[in-house]
Amino acid sequence: MDPENEPHGPWPAERLRNVALIAHVDHGKTTLVDAILRQTGAFRENQAPGERVLDSNELERERGITILAKNTAVFYRGHKINLVDTPGHADFGGEVERILGMVEGALLLVDAVEGVMPQTRFVVEKALRAHLGLILVVNKVDRPGAEPARAVDQVLDLLIALGAGDEVLEIPVLYASGRLGVAFADWPPRPRQGAGGGGRGELPEGDLRPLLDAILESVPPPAGDPEAPLQILVTTLDRDEYLGRLAIGRIANGRIADGQSVAVLRGDDGVPPRIGRVQPLFTFGSLRRLRCPLAEAGEIVALAGLEGVTVGETVTDPLEPRPLPPLRVDEPTMTMVFMVNTSPFAGREGSFLTSRHLAERLEREMERNVGLLVEPGDQPDRWRVSGRGELHLSVLIETMRREGYEFAVSRPEVIWRERDGRREEPLELLVADVPDEAAGAVLEALGARRGELRQMAPAGEGRSRLEFLVPSRGLLGFDSQFAALTRGYGVAYHTFYGYGPDRGPIPLRSRGSLVAWERGVTTAYALANAEQRGTLFVGPGTEVYEGQIVGENAREGDLDINVCKSKHLTNMRSSTADVAVRLTPPRQLSLEEALEFIREDELVEVTPRAIRLRKAVLDREERARLRAGRVSRIEAGRRG
Repeated sequence: MDPENEPHGPWPAERLRNVALIAHVDHGKTTLVDAILRQTGAFRENQAPGERVLDSNELERERGITILAKNTAVFYRGHKINLVDTPGHADFGGEVERILGMVEGALLLVDAVEGVMPQTRFVVEKALRAHLGLILVVNKVDRPGAEPARAVDQVLDLLIALGAGDEVLEIPVLYASGRLGVAFADWPPRPRQGAGGGGRGELPEGDLRPLLDAILESVPPPAGDPEAPLQILVTTLDRDEYLGRLAIGRIANGRIADGQSVAVLRGDDGVPPRIGRVQPLFTFGSLRRLRCPLAEAGEIVALAGLEGVTVGETVTDPLEPRPLPPLRVDEPTMTMVFMVNTSPFAGREGSFLTSRHLAERLEREMERNVGLLVEPGDQPDRWRVSGRGELHLSVLIETMRREGYEFAVSRPEVIWRERDGRREEPLELLVADVPDEAAGAVLEALGARRGELRQMAPAGEGRSRLEFLVPSRGLLGFDSQFAALTRGYGVAYHTFYGYGPDRGPIPLRSRGSLVAWERGVTTAYALANAEQRGTLFVGPGTEVYEGQIVGENAREGDLDINVCKSKHLTNMRSSTADVAVRLTPPRQLSLEEALEFIREDELVEVTPRAIRLRKAVLDREERARLRAGRVSRIEAGRRG
């Protein structure tokens, strides 16, 4: 396809299409966008942008997932198509929910092998609630074992289950391979006359024009009156090295010019609007922000020059301010405590250490991360941070760590709520694809975590697909157990389902912690003795402090051990005996594994160079007194 010129606007609404890409995680949204950009001339012939060009965040590339929504645009047949790539993981549902408010259509991608997955249900439900025009794209049809017809049937069943109307059930269906950059309106595809390919096991040659044509034909142009007073709901924030904060949103009504004075306000909270000047004004084109003199209703724009603007605020006409309804997103379901690092190693490795640093950073995060809630803790140097899930919170922790922050965090806890006089807890819908020989063990493990089996079905040769409804707290620490039970051959996804009655007690970690006895440097001799007590997290030559968790006990209860002890030298032969010590390599915990491991009386110390586990009370004598006090209270309760 020949690239179109990229006019800087204004684009009339009838020639605009605003489309979001929604899907379960790893169903190919970002790869499909790459192919669309290539075929619409976004890259020069000599340019090699690599794969997943929109996932520019370092964590996104490492984890292979989209965390932040991305804006881009392509030009096709005299139209401008604004594309927004959204996250597939439900923990970043706040990103999905706010993006769906500024588009009129959505490409729903479903893997031709996996079919409908937990997050598919989540994003479809949000799209139906926003009354978007849907286009179903059965992606990865080139994968071995692909069953496109089955994937279509599953989507239709899902739409019926969610109460979709007849008009939604007649959505356009396309079959695509984002990796190959092809899309077809029929399956199996018919090769075009004179086109090559189409041999056994191969797809015929093609391109993505059928998909782009479907967007122009099925997605309605944006509504809005360009003659009405200006209204833009800020849905995303970005940052430019030179311009500072950028506010991104769709123009609901009116038009905006570069250099125009505007008012910024939030809902009908009674706070007087703030007056600012937009300078400069941008729209999106391919992989660039385009300087734009004027934009009208329906266009997605980026505004610079508005100091302090946040997500959910309305940019409007200062002479006739009209706020738009603020963003509504689902409430957080998981919480944890962030606190100043108080370990003996505090201040060694980080650049931002104080309570003021932490408070400012968390406040900035809450401005743009609408799914996050930050509240003061029970002490001046603590904050209760609540989010949509463990991954949501761990990404924030890892981002802050890489920015040079040093702090400590508590174990994640679910957020309970009261309804009609009864206590309710958040539930997750979990789908696991496991080898048949591991199905029994997974069933038993999830049953112990108060999981309710909803469906069990074959998933191909030698594999089973299990669907569970599990309390969110029952999934804390489950990932590592699941990997062990399935020997790494199982795949599990889960998404927030809703609140339900308290499912009762769930067994916590059955084994205790190995806790360093004193401060010092670990020795091979001491670790060889400690290995007999459990699994170690540190190797020889590691500096540790009293109260640091250095391993997992093989038995219940914590055990204080000396991992810094040196062997006494009695003769020349024994002085070199440590050379022969052979140690099992220590278990290296990731951030998520560390958060899953700790108990209520333990913390994770996070610094730019290390992730350490520690007891909340470092002094072992003080911990012993606290344990004795708890035991005496329990005994008194029993006698009473």
